[in-house]
Amino acid sequence: MYTASKERYTTMEYDHCGNSGLMLPKVSLGLWHNFGDTANFENMRKLCFTAFDSGITQFDLANNYGPEPGSAEKNFGRILKEDLGVYRDELIITTKAGYEMWDGPYGNWGSRKYLLASLDQSLKRMGLDYVDIFYHHRMDPDTPLEETMGALASAVQSGKAIYVGFSNYDGETLKKATAILKDLHCPFVINQNRYSIFDRTVEKNGLKKATAELQKGLITFSPLAQGQLTDRYLHGIPEDSRIRTDGRFLKESTLDEHRLDQIRKLNELAAQRGEKLAEMALAWLLQQKEVTSVLIGASKTQQILDNIKAISSAPLTEEELKLIDEISLN
Repeated sequence: MYTASKERYTTMEYDHCGNSGLMLPKVSLGLWHNFGDTANFENMRKLCFTAFDSGITQFDLANNYGPEPGSAEKNFGRILKEDLGVYRDELIITTKAGYEMWDGPYGNWGSRKYLLASLDQSLKRMGLDYVDIFYHHRMDPDTPLEETMGALASAVQSGKAIYVGFSNYDGETLKKATAILKDLHCPFVINQNRYSIFDRTVEKNGLKKATAELQKGLITFSPLAQGQLTDRYLHGIPEDSRIRTDGRFLKESTLDEHRLDQIRKLNELAAQRGEKLAEMALAWLLQQKEVTSVLIGASKTQQILDNIKAISSAPLTEEELKLIDEISLN
């Protein structure tokens, strides 16, 4: 039986999520990879225990995380039942709905029917009465925003979610959705978006700016660009890399000579700072005033321990920030 470390809050730092009272760890654990039915269950347990013992209180899921869809929630539910559940009030557990989850017209996008049915399914898989944050996972161009926001508000009103959030929204849609939720008195606190040194979409689509203006939180996924911002690919593509074993999210064509050259130059800068590339990449994100937390993925416990070192990294200088832009944006 797992017993949490008594020192679990000594190494982590926590920030308020926008102007809300909710505080999140600067580093959170995402269960997008490595928690499906193709992964080793004992390793999943060790990852969760290492994260919580390190002060990571937020565990991020979605209805379709796997493979197969639903399996990450099911496996995490087992970990809660057997071990972590006694610490439920110390945990922030999040899930999402918005991508295809089941066949037919009611298992995708942003209708009220889909969102509320999916939340019920997620709670059942995890053995929970509520989640702390329920996200709409992506914008839906064919469902009225009022309907989607009304479903999120209903999730809170029913006691099945404490807060709500958006994932993969842009700045303009964020502003419209925020106004609707304000009228509904629904506690919307956070945006979840892809953001890294190599992916600046939130800087271009107005999301980052709107987040600051509206005083909402921002949690970033793929902060290491699917492993590109690590020492994994400094010498090419290893045979056991995710690209070769699971090419769903990172394609071999992405790692052309130009990208490999960028990675090596960034690694040289990190080495000059006395850090690993991953540590610097996470520190770069945490230095953005809009960013509340970064979502890391891990297949080994040591990766978690290495990644949280970014919290204590020395601030990047203006010269270093400029060099990072010159390397990554050209």
